[in-house]
This record gives sequence, C-alpha cells and structure tokens, in this order.
Amino acid sequence: MESLEEISEEEAPKGPRTSSFLSGKLTAKEILATKTQNYFAETKRTEDILMQVAFSIGLGSIWRFPYLCQRNGGGSFILMYFFMLLSFGIPLLYMEMIMGHWLRVDNIRVWKQLVPWLGGIGYASILVCILMSLYNSVIITWSLSYLANSFDNSLPWNQCPLVKTTNVTDLSCLRTVSHQYFWYHTTLSASGHIEEGVDALVLHLTLGIFAAWFLLFLTMITGLKISMQILIFSVFLLYIVLLCFLIRSLFLEGAVASLRRMVTTELSSWASLDLWRQAGGHVVYSLGLGLGTTINLSSKAGGNSYIQVASLVALVNLVTSLLLTSIIFIVLEFWATTSGHTCVEKSVSKLISLIKKGVLPQDAKPPEDILLLPALDYLDWISNLPQHLQYPVIHFSPSCSIMTQKDKFMEGPGLAFAAFSQAISLFPGASLWAILFFLALVIMGLSTLMSILEGIVCPLQTSFSLFRRYPKLLSVLICLGGFLGSLVFTSHAGSYIMSLFDDCLVPLTLIVIVAFQNVALAWIYGARRFREEMFSKLGHLLWSFFTFLWRYVTLPGLLALFTICLTQLHRRVPSYYIAWNSSMPLHHWWHLEDHIASDPFEKLQSKKMPLVPPKSLQYPRHQLVTSQKTDTECSSRKVNPPLIRRLNLSSLWRFSLPLSEYNQSSSWFSLPVISSLTSALSMRNASTPVSRQVSPASVTIDNSDKSRETQEEN
Repeated sequence: MESLEEISEEEAPKGPRTSSFLSGKLTAKEILATKTQNYFAETKRTEDILMQVAFSIGLGSIWRFPYLCQRNGGGSFILMYFFMLLSFGIPLLYMEMIMGHWLRVDNIRVWKQLVPWLGGIGYASILVCILMSLYNSVIITWSLSYLANSFDNSLPWNQCPLVKTTNVTDLSCLRTVSHQYFWYHTTLSASGHIEEGVDALVLHLTLGIFAAWFLLFLTMITGLKISMQILIFSVFLLYIVLLCFLIRSLFLEGAVASLRRMVTTELSSWASLDLWRQAGGHVVYSLGLGLGTTINLSSKAGGNSYIQVASLVALVNLVTSLLLTSIIFIVLEFWATTSGHTCVEKSVSKLISLIKKGVLPQDAKPPEDILLLPALDYLDWISNLPQHLQYPVIHFSPSCSIMTQKDKFMEGPGLAFAAFSQAISLFPGASLWAILFFLALVIMGLSTLMSILEGIVCPLQTSFSLFRRYPKLLSVLICLGGFLGSLVFTSHAGSYIMSLFDDCLVPLTLIVIVAFQNVALAWIYGARRFREEMFSKLGHLLWSFFTFLWRYVTLPGLLALFTICLTQLHRRVPSYYIAWNSSMPLHHWWHLEDHIASDPFEKLQSKKMPLVPPKSLQYPRHQLVTSQKTDTECSSRKVNPPLIRRLNLSSLWRFSLPLSEYNQSSSWFSLPVISSLTSALSMRNASTPVSRQVSPASVTIDNSDKSRETQEEN
C-alpha cells in the first residue's frame, strides 16, 4: 500500500521543489495534530492534578490540621506529620495512583482483580466514604452560615450582641472573645454536653444541610460538575485571601512570639502515643488514603509521572496547612495578649469615654479601684448593675476576654472558623473579605464532597445491574440518606458527635483499610510481580525503592499506628471533646483516672489542695445517651471565665464520679487535676451521683473568694 507522500508525488508535477513542498505540507498537519493531542492530554493531566490537590486541601488542610497542631504543641506535631508524610504518606498515595492508572477500574473491581478474596476492601472504602460525606456536609453548612452572615455591613461576630432579655448567656460573651461566642452560641447553638439537645435540631443548620445535599442531588442527576474554571478560581482565590490574612496578621501584637511557639519542638513530646496517633491518622485522612477516591481519579487520568503528582499533592497539602496554622496561631496569641487585665483596662477606658460623651449615664461608671482588683471583680460589678445599665455596658465592652486566659482559647473543628472570622475583622471592608473567603470554602467543600460521592456512586453502578438500569435511583438514595443521616450533626449536640467521629472513628477505620490494601498489594499479590506488570504497562520499571517501602516500611508503620489506636482506647486518660455551656462557657470534663499536670499552674493547684483518699471514691453507674462512655465532672464557682468544657469519655467503663469541689479563680485553661480534689468529696454521700459543671484550674486562689465559697457551701 502506497503512502500518502508517494501518491502525492505521482499526481503532482515532477520536480524536487514541488515534491518537497507537498511533503512539508503533510508533515505540518501531522505536527499540528500531534501538538493538539499533546495539548489536550496535558490539559487533562493538569485538571486531574488540580482535582487531586483541591480534594486533598478541602479534606483536612483547612479545618483539621490547625486544631490538631494547636492541640499537640505546634512544632512537635508539624515535625511528626512531616516525618510520617515522607515515610508512608507519599508512598501509599503513589501506590493508589499507580493502581488506578494500571487497571483503569473503580476501587471495588481493583481488589477483586488483584486479590478476589479481599474484594471487601472496596466495600469498606464505600462505608467510610458514607461516614465522611455525612459530617463533611456539616462543614459546608457551617461555611454557608458564615457566608450568610457576611452580607451584614457590621459583621455579627465583631462584638457581643445587645441583650434583649435577662440571662447569663450575654455575660458569658464578656468572659470570652466575641468570635468564639458567635461560633458556639450563634452558629452552633451548642448544648452543655453531648447528652443534651440531640433530639432538637438547629433550624438554620438544618436548612443549610438541606441546601448542601439538594445542590449535590441536582449535580448528580444532571451529570454536571464544578467546572475547572470555577475550581481554579476558588483555589487561587483561597490562597490570595490567606496570604492577605497572613500579611495583616503579622502586624498584630504577639505575632512573632506565636510563630516562634508554632515551630518550637520538644523532642520529649515524641514519647506521647497520642501525638503519633493523631499525626499518622491525619496523614491518612488528609491525603484521602483508603477512600478509593484517588484510585477512581487516577483510573480516568492520563500521564505516567505519578511520583511527581503524589509529591506535588503532598507538598501543596503541607504548605497550605502551615499557612493556615500560622494565621490561627497568630490570632490565638493576639487573643491571649489582649485578654484578662488588659481587656479590663480597655473596657474601663471605653466606658469612661462614653460617660464623658453622654452616651452612658454616670451610674455606669466603674469603681475607682477596679483596675487594682482581679478581673473577676469587674465581672461581679457588671452582674450587680441594674438591668437598664447592664445591657449597654455589655454591648459597648470590647470584643476580648475579661478573664485571664492562657494561649489556648478553644479547640476542635471550629477553631479555624473562629480564628479566621477574627482575621477578617482586621480588614477595611471586612464584609467583602468575608464573602470571598467563605464562598471559596463553600466551593472547595462542595468539590471535595462531590469527589467523595463519586467514590460511592461509580463503584456501585458498575457492581449492581439495578443501579446501572436506574442511575438516578442511586443518586436519590444517596442524597436522601445523606441528608437524613447528617441531621444528627445539626442538633444542639451535633458538633460534639462530629468531633468524636472525626477523632476516634474515621482515622482508625482508614488506617485499617489502608493496611489491608498494603498487605494485598505488597505481600499477597507481590510487590515484585506488581513491578513486572507495571513494566509491561509503562515500558519502564518502577523505582525499586517504593517496592521496598511498601513491604518493609509502610506496612509496619500502619500496623504500629493501628496498635497505638487500640492502646489509646484503653488508656488511663480517655478521649474528650469540647463542650459549651452558656452560663460558664467552656469547660473541661476529665475521667476519674489521675491526670498528670502539664503546666506549673496545675502543679500549684495540686500543692495547695488536699488529696482525696482513694477509698472515698465510689463509682455509681451512669450511662451516656450517645456514646456509651463516661466522664468525671468537677464543680466550680458560680462566676467563671469563658472556658472550654472537655467531656472526656471512656471506652471501657460506664461510671461517673460523685461531686468534687474544686476552687478556682482566674486562669481557666489549665486542666483540672484529680489529685486536686478537696476534702468536700469525702463528705458527699457516695451512693448519690451529683453532676456539676467544670471550671479550669486557676493560677492563684483568692482567700476571700475561698471563704465566700465556703459560706455558700454551708
């Protein structure tokens, strides 16, 4: 068969010039076609990389990494996370990418082809995707709530709200920063603990969760996707806004000290098994390992350089997490340096200025010696004012915490929302910045959730003929079930349930799934056999270093993480979550087991207070409604700072301690120590369990306060 060039030469006039011209014309067409093909292939590859990066960022970098870093000491967690990211995060991400590219099937059929008797790995991934889709939709709802409030000219989280009725909740805004108050009181309408409010839904959160799942339903049944232009816009907009936040935050008081604290590493903290568990769990979580989403995305992607893609995704994830964490640490330090006595001085100065201008009457003037007294007395003075004076005083007080605070104001998934709302307030035209930032969060959250749902829909459609015949039926079932299942997270106690899901259940399940994947590929199917198969597919051998890691590094690491997770379920100090109380905002609940104080304030308390003999401790049964775990509750004085209540839960016992009196005053964040229980515990009837709220340990104990409490007890 003659070539096109030969046919053209026969039909054309003879002459080297004409033949060369026609030959050159055909070559130009071929070159143009090749360039076009390469362009579309490169564009598709860029889109796949961007989708993978956006999925990883939206999954855990924005809201999960900062609070884990803050909880585990900053630099120690960052160093541990970076070590685990290199040792098994990138190798396992590369393993899932190369498997999807090799077999070109979904995450269920991948394991049925490789190891048929381990085909259940794919179904386990779908179950985890369902769990993650439930509470990730609530994060979108939180972003929608903040986005809706961003359209106000005066952002509602900038100051304490004006009181309309008489209740203690409004005074609690003075005990904490207004951004934290807005998060717990306005956004979540949070209950006092996990046992309360599960059967009552928060209206605006319920409407938000309905809107999120309805958008996802429309997207699934119409076959639409978030366009690449919108995704690129949201990703780059997010980075631009974050860089602006960082630059502005660097001019805040205590910015340098906060960054120094963030990168400070104490090697002694590496002895903590909880640090290993949370760092390793977040590596698996943030990269989406074990969800099957990476396999599904890679099965449709082009290109062969997946080691570069895996490294790029991990690097962008790490840089984004550090950028977000830097801003949050600066804001936390700013809260700490402007709280306590400094906040009282600002409040008194502002009140005197308003009195001179005639805005407030003379009766609202603070006592002359108020600045010489503890901050607690300032709150007592406000609480004793007449109601017609109390309301404006609270309203005009600055948005800082009256009580003496430590560097940690709050923890949990809401830390990012409270901190970034503070960062937004620092800009002129704050409403516009808030709209841009939370709109980017909503788009990123929807994109991430769509990727998770795709990891559910595609495998089920290929595995079950019913869903292939009726594809819309599967979309209806998933979205309806997702909406109904997410309603529990929109209750007054929903954020606590979400914290337990996120901290205890999902990371452990992902570690188990990824460990089975690693065993199936590296040992059952065989890493050497897989390397040979990939050579026939790609035309070049995989780097032998990765097969070594899969066999001798990642698998032992995953098994060690799994062992640590199981050990932590039986630890002496159990898991906890953050709880809000409207009258004494944030508290810590600890289990009956002894807790070793981690700072000198707790040690000071334990020295000043008598120990309780172990014989006086009785364990009346008390079963929790939601988690079937237990807590130890400590009592507190009536006037308390805005604290985080940690309700610590035990996975083994269903007991709670009777009442234990614990005298406290100003600094609220120190953890209450069981060894600091006073002799009042031994005076209680051991057979009657009494539940009271917790306040944190104090720096100093005022003798007058102690005597006043004794009189109240009597």
